Amino acid sequence: MNAALSAVPRLVVAAPSSGSGKTTVATGLMAALTARGLAVSPHKVGPDYIDPGYHALATGRAGRNLDAYLCGPELVAPLFLHGARGCDIAVVEGVMGLYDGAAGEGELASTAQVAKLLRAPVVLVVDASSQSRSVAALVHGFASWDPEVRIGGVILNKVASDRHEELLREALDSSGVPVLGVLRRAPQVDTPSRHLGLVPVAERRAEAVDAVAAMAAQVRAGCDLDALFALARGAGALPDAPWEPPVAAPRDGKRPVVAVAGGPAFTFSYAEHAELLTAAGAEVVTFDPLRDEELPEGTGGLVVGGGFPEVYASELSANEPLRKAVAVLAERGAPVAAECAGLLYLCRELDGRLMCGVLDATARMDARLTLGYRDAVAVGDSVLAAAGTRMRGHEFHRTVVEPGAGPAPAWGVRAPRRRVEGFVQQGVHASYLHTHWASEPGVARRFVERCRTS
Repeated sequence: MNAALSAVPRLVVAAPSSGSGKTTVATGLMAALTARGLAVSPHKVGPDYIDPGYHALATGRAGRNLDAYLCGPELVAPLFLHGARGCDIAVVEGVMGLYDGAAGEGELASTAQVAKLLRAPVVLVVDASSQSRSVAALVHGFASWDPEVRIGGVILNKVASDRHEELLREALDSSGVPVLGVLRRAPQVDTPSRHLGLVPVAERRAEAVDAVAAMAAQVRAGCDLDALFALARGAGALPDAPWEPPVAAPRDGKRPVVAVAGGPAFTFSYAEHAELLTAAGAEVVTFDPLRDEELPEGTGGLVVGGGFPEVYASELSANEPLRKAVAVLAERGAPVAAECAGLLYLCRELDGRLMCGVLDATARMDARLTLGYRDAVAVGDSVLAAAGTRMRGHEFHRTVVEPGAGPAPAWGVRAPRRRVEGFVQQGVHASYLHTHWASEPGVARRFVERCRTS
């Protein structure tokens, strides 16, 4: 492996808890370093799809997730190195609090675990708005909790005044953890949220550009970029090789067309999925179900990932030609893989509005949030997996699907309660579970092979 790649400068932006300012600091830092002419590799701990969109806007590169639960700890560093190729520095935004991970699984999938797997220093973003001397106790606790986690510096957020900053710095003088930045209290950067988090970039691109610029300005004004880069350069070399999607030569030089839903309604996807499909021999073509009235020419398979179809239910329903095209494709047995939002799109109705009608099921919004990691096993054979295939997934939605009769389930799920989930019907595999195909590359190969033979 290239020695320069194994030692790419990197740091992890973490916090004691959610809401401390990680996204502002991480995204602003990515944008500020990019503005200096550096190639910045953006990463996000956990299954989050929305923050990577802002990271991509800040850096001009695909935002990539590092999830030790979905992919296994052994793939974290290889996936990181894959994404960091050709970059001068990598910035990894953490998830929740530094030591928070999968429920009941110890450190698994926590920011701390990822930092250790990457041998990366951590910058702790602390909301200092309601404390002064106590900040030293908080930082000391986080820095000493796990000796394998290296807290390389602190960025103090929501600091009220010069005097407040002075008190905080005095308190931290004896902590041994340097202050690398101070951000003053300011009007919140315009990053609106709704029922599943921030509004994705694809839905508000112009405003998102302004928001990222504002984050960069805050970081430039309040942080020591030179010191942060120097900290990143102190990351240890990694022994791992970069992840590579397994390559399959196309038969007779022909690549089946796999249509992948995109646009504002379907923004949730992992960059590696398209790479895996391409490596497996497919021609991946993105289309927008809100605007395109036809599937891409020659479509032999369809992937509809996550997003917010409930927000765009009226527009999706109004695009009757595309809904019918999807139904015809599924009816002839072509492979269709749908996750969460894609599942809703394949139903007969969503909140009373007509969808594709591929599945005998109706969907509706629900007040209850369903959230968490899941261990799953394929109940039967499908276009994605053979019966008995084990995968890990993540569930995150405020909708309910009420099935009719007919389709077989896709997955057997063990926790938080034993149940079956999703649908398998002819070439359709539809489920609420978001899975990361890098953990099981055979999924993409199997799907593309079905596209060739269907």
